[in-house]
Amino acid sequence: MGILISGPNGPIIGKVGAMHGSSRNGKHYVKGPYKKRTRKVSQKELLNREKFALAQAWLAPLLDFVREGFRGYSQQSQGFIAAKSWLLKNALISDADGLRIDPALMKVSSGDLPNPTNIAVSPTENGDLKFTWDASRDLYDSDQIMMLAYNIETSSANYKTTGQFRSVGEDILRMSGTRGNFLVYAAFNASDRSRQSDSVYLGVVKI
Repeated sequence: MGILISGPNGPIIGKVGAMHGSSRNGKHYVKGPYKKRTRKVSQKELLNREKFALAQAWLAPLLDFVREGFRGYSQQSQGFIAAKSWLLKNALISDADGLRIDPALMKVSSGDLPNPTNIAVSPTENGDLKFTWDASRDLYDSDQIMMLAYNIETSSANYKTTGQFRSVGEDILRMSGTRGNFLVYAAFNASDRSRQSDSVYLGVVKI
């Protein structure tokens, strides 16, 4: 049974006869019933499936982070969907060695908020990560740093999306005793959460 939104001339949510109605990001869609596939899957389709699976697996541990980093990305997509779209278009490499993701080309946050200068990271003596940047006291001084350390070998991530204010100039990402090689990113979030910056890739840090 379907639900008529705004009366008989409005959008449909659910199934009505042969039609299936749905809504996403404020847009309404209607599609026909599922039909069993009869033709063979092409090599191009298999490659696209492999690309989607690789992107999905790479981003899965970062779900909560990219929801913040890609918030309000476009009218059509945001959050995880937008991050996956960026990855597929910009960071996925296909060469003689097969498919791979280049972390230096990947964004985990996207936006027009300016980043401070000289963002850097270094491991501390007790195994945490210290982020530093040029502190400023201007209209962006209440922005907060977003910190991410991603171990792709264990598919695990340490992160914080509401770190220290830009005016402080440094923050610590607690690693809780985890060890390994971490891809490290930083970005900044507006204090009112109205926008965020592009992420900065800070390389691989071994802890």
